[in-house]
Amino acid sequence: MLPVLDDNGVAFRDLDGDGVMAPYEDPRRPAEERVRDLLSRMTVVEKAGLLCHAPVSVAPDGGLVDAPAGLLPTAPTTSVLRDGHLRCLSLMAPVAAGPLARWHNRVQDVAAHSRLGIPVLLSSDPRHSATENPLTSVASGGCSRWPEPLGFGALDDEELVRAFARTVRAEYTAVGIRLALHPMADLASEPRWARISGTFGADPDVVARLAAAYVEGLQGPALGPGSVAAMVKHWPGAGPQAGGLDAHFASGPDQVYPAGRYELHRDRFRPALRAGAAAVMPYYGRPVGVPGLREVGFAFDPEVVAGQLRRGEGFDGLVCTDFGLLTDSVLADGTVWPARAWGVEHLDRTERALLLLDAGVDQFGGEWCPEVITGLVAAGRVPEARLDESAGRVLTLMVHLGLFENPYVSEETAVCTVGQADFAAAGAAAQRRSMVLLDSGILPLAEGIRLYVEGVDPAVAVRYASLVDTPAAADAALVRIGTPYEAARQLPEAFFHQGRLDLPDDRRDQLVSLAATVPTVVDVFLERPAVLPEIASAADALLADFGASDEAVLDVVFGRARAEGRLPFELPRSMAAVEAHPEDLPGGTADPLFPLGHPQKG
Repeated sequence: MLPVLDDNGVAFRDLDGDGVMAPYEDPRRPAEERVRDLLSRMTVVEKAGLLCHAPVSVAPDGGLVDAPAGLLPTAPTTSVLRDGHLRCLSLMAPVAAGPLARWHNRVQDVAAHSRLGIPVLLSSDPRHSATENPLTSVASGGCSRWPEPLGFGALDDEELVRAFARTVRAEYTAVGIRLALHPMADLASEPRWARISGTFGADPDVVARLAAAYVEGLQGPALGPGSVAAMVKHWPGAGPQAGGLDAHFASGPDQVYPAGRYELHRDRFRPALRAGAAAVMPYYGRPVGVPGLREVGFAFDPEVVAGQLRRGEGFDGLVCTDFGLLTDSVLADGTVWPARAWGVEHLDRTERALLLLDAGVDQFGGEWCPEVITGLVAAGRVPEARLDESAGRVLTLMVHLGLFENPYVSEETAVCTVGQADFAAAGAAAQRRSMVLLDSGILPLAEGIRLYVEGVDPAVAVRYASLVDTPAAADAALVRIGTPYEAARQLPEAFFHQGRLDLPDDRRDQLVSLAATVPTVVDVFLERPAVLPEIASAADALLADFGASDEAVLDVVFGRARAEGRLPFELPRSMAAVEAHPEDLPGGTADPLFPLGHPQKG
């Protein structure tokens, strides 16, 4: 830890170790002045390091990880800090609060002993939700558990979203996470898309308002030492994936707009930008047939970034690409996951980096290759002033967040804060409120009845009813199921639940047969729309959740809590209706089983 010195009554951290308060060390000066001074002291190599945003892992005891760990590739922490001069790291590990805080302070110590003492800005994907996909979210590590963003869309409650985001802010700042790689302002217009669970749904107005409320809750009234900066994604709207296939993979690079709704998707971001979002992440997708846009990944197109985002929306914050546009990834099992450079796959990573810089991007997400950037400068293809522009945005964000004054956290505070009782209780209440009674039928069930369960922990269910082993012996049955999907054969694509939305014939018939035997309540976890007409007809009650514990579901089923949600998207009646539906049109499938907003307010 660096010494804190005094200059005429002003305390400052002596980052460069010269015993004198340099302008960039002076907490009284405006951010612009501090950044300008620091840039004048930095080498090209140091500036290039700021343009990389690398994923890192953490040892369970809080140690630094400098060797490959886990399926997905992560950067060797010590060397990218010391040799690569990286200062933006993305946390890929579900480590408990104490070890995570300890690790964070160790990382800051490594950075503090560099030539200029520039601190580290730590980011993370969502850590409070139910979906388990290491490419889009992180297991909680003890964070309070809330419904997926879809659940907030089901409630359409801006103040609840702000309260949730303030909880995220408290738990993140306690362990040193100061940049959230969320929220998503994408519209859930294509029912098959695997990432719908991270959206606020299909209602354009709801999505826009809740994304802005999320930014306000994370960042507070102004970006400052108590804030978590929000990186809104995925500009200019990642929902309309062709056939619902996700652009993480070569099987689904294209975004299509058969209903001509490109602007509808893009404009959902405007309220979040107006709320002061600190950063924006463009998506991988390659737009097809959009006038004025190139058929390349969004981040590679100057019209999308420098044009529509910076000039059109007046955004001058940080723009970071989605992860892995430059470098192919080699997974632990030897599988090669190609870089997501759709439309420019034929270019090497140097040429891709040049295109991204020309487009107006500041950081390369998921990369730790500053030598590519320094090589472009050395070859005279990128002026150092261009590096100053992007490095300056990174440094400005760090200054606003107060990292130059105090980047450290308290391990004791982290342990007390993350997952604290009131946060957990608020998350549990939101799980219950956000559920949707699609068909209330026989609900609520009477406590103490004989109950047969599937997909429910018997140790939880026994607190509500007398459990029996067979449907024939039961007064009622409760079954929890997930949204159907087609399992991909190979990782990492297997992490994504995409494809068909209807149940396999055998599972459908099994549930219909159960309902014919005993009055049956079915709860479905909707991480995207499901096609369930036979289940809706057969079940005596149908409930939807967006990430809820067994206890939360049982509380609603037995009347201890009230479900208040309304569907944040429609449930199509058939796969034929889904396949005929334009990918960019929110709602509008033929004769939906349950419409957007069901049940309507009476």
